[in-house]
Amino acid sequence: MTETAPWDDVPAPESRATAALRAEYGMFVDGEFRAGGGEPRTGTDPATEQPLATVATADESDVDTAIRAARRAQRETWGRLPGTERAKHLFRIARLVQEHSRELAVLQTLDTGRTIRSSKEAELPAAAAQLFHHAGWADKLPHAGFGPDPRPVGVAAQIAPADASLLALVRMLAPALACGNTAVLKPAAASPLGALVLAEICRTAGLPAGVVNVLPGPAEVGGALAGHPDVAAVALTGSAAAGESVRTRLAGNGTRLALEPRTADADIVFDDAPLDQAVDGVLDGITGLRGRGARILLQESVAERFLDLLRERVRGLRLGDPLDANTDVGPLTSAGRLARNVELTAHAQELGAERWTAELPLPERGHFAEPAVLTGATQAMPIARADIPGPVLPVLTFRTPEEALAKANNTARPPAVSVWSHNGSTALWAAQHLRASAVRVNGAERPDVDPAGLETYLDV
Repeated sequence: MTETAPWDDVPAPESRATAALRAEYGMFVDGEFRAGGGEPRTGTDPATEQPLATVATADESDVDTAIRAARRAQRETWGRLPGTERAKHLFRIARLVQEHSRELAVLQTLDTGRTIRSSKEAELPAAAAQLFHHAGWADKLPHAGFGPDPRPVGVAAQIAPADASLLALVRMLAPALACGNTAVLKPAAASPLGALVLAEICRTAGLPAGVVNVLPGPAEVGGALAGHPDVAAVALTGSAAAGESVRTRLAGNGTRLALEPRTADADIVFDDAPLDQAVDGVLDGITGLRGRGARILLQESVAERFLDLLRERVRGLRLGDPLDANTDVGPLTSAGRLARNVELTAHAQELGAERWTAELPLPERGHFAEPAVLTGATQAMPIARADIPGPVLPVLTFRTPEEALAKANNTARPPAVSVWSHNGSTALWAAQHLRASAVRVNGAERPDVDPAGLETYLDV
C-alpha cells in the first residue's frame, strides 16, 4: 500500500461561505425570481443535514406561466436572433462559469454532496467546455449536416435527475439554446440550487427574459411539464421507468424526446489488463465524475488478484466532509438515494452475494454510505443491472470474452462501458460488439463535450 505523506492528513476544507448562498430563492420565470404556487422547501447539505436555503416550488399553474414566457421569448426574441448573436450569449455564460468556478464548485458540493475535488477539477471545467462547444455550433448549424435551413423546434422541457450536477444541467441547456430554442428546466427536488444559480448567471450574461426558466418542485411538476401541449421537445435523464412513462405519454403527438435512462455502467477487465490502472479507474468511477455504482466483470484468471488490489485501495479511501480537498467519498445527495443504496445491497445479500467493506468510519450525520464490494453477484440480481446510488461495486466473473459481452449487454438500456486490456484487437473487438452508450478503453477520458443533442432541437 502506498505510504501517506504527512501533509495528506491535514484538513483542507473550502469555506461554505464561498458559495455566497442567499437565504431564500424563488423559482425563475420570465427573467425574474418569484414566489411559486407550491409549498416552499428548505434545502439541506447532504453531508451535515444542515439547512442551506429556502426554495420556492412550482405548481401546475406555474408550469403554464413558464411555458407561456418561454414561447413568447422563442417567437419574439431568442428564436429571431441570428446564430452569431446566440453564440455571443453562450460565450458570455461560459466565461461567467469559468470566472465563478470556485464559488460554483462549493455550491455544487453543498447541493449534491460531490467532493470538492471532483467539482473543481472535473465538472466545472467540463461545464464551461460544453458551453463553449455549443456556442461554436450556434452559427454553423446550416453546415452541420442538418440541411440548409435548420430551425428551432420551440420550447424544450428539461427534467434533471436526482443528483444532477452543473455539468448535467449544462448538457441539457446548451444544445437547446444553441439551436434557438427556449427551455423550462425542472431540477431535482433535493438539489435545485445549482439550476437556480445557473439561471442567475444566464440573467447576468444578458440572456433575454423567458429564454431559460427554472421550476423547482416535486415530480408532479416534471410530469405536467413533459405533458404540456405547447412543449415541442422533452429531455429527461432518470430511471428507465420514468423514461417509459414519458415515452408512452408522448406517443403519437409529435413531441421530440431525448431520453438518457440511468443504467449501471460496466467495467470489463480482461486477463491481460493493466490491473493497477483498472483498479484506479473503477474507483474513480464510483467516487469521482460518474459518482455512482457500476458493475465489474472480471475474467476468472485475474479475479482474485484484482480484488486484492481493489480492497487495498478501498482501505485507503477517505470518507467524510466533501468540502475537504483530501476527501475521496462524499455523501449521497438525499436520504432517499441512501435508502435505495441500502435496499439494493441488502437484497443482493439475501440472494447470495457477499458484501465486503473496509469499515471506514462514518460521520455521525449526513447521507453517507461505505464503499462496498459485492462478490458472487449474478445477472439475476437487480443490483447487477440497476443504477446504484453511491459507491457500490457488484462483481461478476466470466471465462471467455464472448461471455463477458453477453453479460455486459444484458441490460434494458445501453450502459457506458470501460474495457480494460493491453491487447488493442481485444478492445476494438469488444467495442464493436458492445451494446453501449459509450465505450472507453483503459481509462481514456470521456470528451469534455457531448456532440449529441443538436438533432433533438432542430426542425429539419
